Amino acid sequence: MDKHSTYGKSSVGGSEISVISVGDMLTSVIHETNSLFWDTNGNDVLGATSLPLYGAFVSEEKCQLFGDVTGKKVLEIGCGSGQSLQFLGERNASELWGMDISENQLEKTKQHLTEFGLSAKLICSPMEEECGLPNDYFDFVYSVYAIGWTTDLEGTFRRIASYLKKDCVFIFSWSHPIQKCVAAEDQRLIFKKSYFDESWYKLSLGGSMLTLSDRKLSTYVNALAKAGFVIEQLIEESDDDILQSRTSGDKFAEKAKMLPVTFVIKARKR
Repeated sequence: MDKHSTYGKSSVGGSEISVISVGDMLTSVIHETNSLFWDTNGNDVLGATSLPLYGAFVSEEKCQLFGDVTGKKVLEIGCGSGQSLQFLGERNASELWGMDISENQLEKTKQHLTEFGLSAKLICSPMEEECGLPNDYFDFVYSVYAIGWTTDLEGTFRRIASYLKKDCVFIFSWSHPIQKCVAAEDQRLIFKKSYFDESWYKLSLGGSMLTLSDRKLSTYVNALAKAGFVIEQLIEESDDDILQSRTSGDKFAEKAKMLPVTFVIKARKR
């Protein structure tokens, strides 16, 4: 496992959380805070989102964004505990690679894959930074509920483009920005914050701190374009079959019937 200096319940922000604005924060402080969160009790607090689910109410089984991965080289950004790498490894991907900011998460990935007779090349690094990954090498780069943690979205997308071969695919999911703005109260949806507010904030979950920014959907789209990607598909609809499988009275499922809670983008490197 390579070490470079210096991620989930199915969505970050799925429940209503009070936050404290912290304004401009040093990148190193954000990395340190979030790395510590995932090194300690991040999985216990947020759970693990992994393929075939892209997040709340969206699945690869229905969307079929990957297609046949037989013989393909795949890289996961924010590989967490390794379940998504397992999913693709069992579908005959030829090489599995994973990156995560947390050494603890990578140890979990290694152990998990070993249990299923699989292995991956694992790198500990913030996704924004140079970490020795090969250029023009991968057929797929993907990220399941991890891209939103980056402190430099455009820089991260440029790095991901450099890892991919020409005409190959980047797939990622994240919490839909509109759902972070809306709270369910007394069977009504009310706005609790501005959709246009992308400032970083600090919050406490399970006794640990983490820092996030809620970016607009257009911010992701424009950053992809600047990095040389062409968007092939944007998914923001909730899967009716998954919604119906949730128990009656599930407030998050009721919310998902009225607005998108997860988005997934499939883009191709030009």
